[in-house]
Amino acid sequence: MSRNKIPLSVKLAGTIFLAVLVPVYLHTYGPTNFLWFCDAALMLTVTGMWLENPLLISMCAVGILLPQSIWLADFGCQLLGFHLLGLTGYMFDHRLPLFTRGLSLFHGWLPVLLVWLLFRLGYDKRALAAWTALAAGLGFVCYFFTPPAGAHPADPNLPININYLYGFNDQQPQTWINQHLYVVLWLLVLWLVAFLPTHLALRKIFAASKPGQH
Repeated sequence: MSRNKIPLSVKLAGTIFLAVLVPVYLHTYGPTNFLWFCDAALMLTVTGMWLENPLLISMCAVGILLPQSIWLADFGCQLLGFHLLGLTGYMFDHRLPLFTRGLSLFHGWLPVLLVWLLFRLGYDKRALAAWTALAAGLGFVCYFFTPPAGAHPADPNLPININYLYGFNDQQPQTWINQHLYVVLWLLVLWLVAFLPTHLALRKIFAASKPGQH
């Protein structure tokens, strides 16, 4: 694939944003915060822009386009004073610096950027398998090595229940099914409801890049 399909200004803007976000997030939330699917996708997107790699960009699109749309809907409802899912409650937590919360608005513009990048680079149909493997790996690490829902770490800003592997209530793990089985089912639901439909839609809309073409 020929180079320079993505303007240098866009690459630099993404890199500068990441250079600001990473140390702020490390200081505020700690390194495990980057295990969230959305944060991992942000870093992969910036990498993909520099490499002009359609697979990296396509992976991120498969993984977060639908979940981030839900994030935006939840945030909009919160702004209007309505409770939807409570996923964006931290955006209104005055204990967190306004600047730090402002950085999290990348959840809103990252999906738009990814769609634009797909128009530039095309969609790589290997993205579903690649993102599935990454999501499974992140899920494994989060489940076995990070605090569950209901945990009370010494640092109150330390992420718990990363990627909602214990349900949508951070105060306590779900109790309606065996927790190990829940994790498997949750990842399967994400695959069936979010990842697979997004892959099918993107494959139809965008010209697929041939495997090995970069």
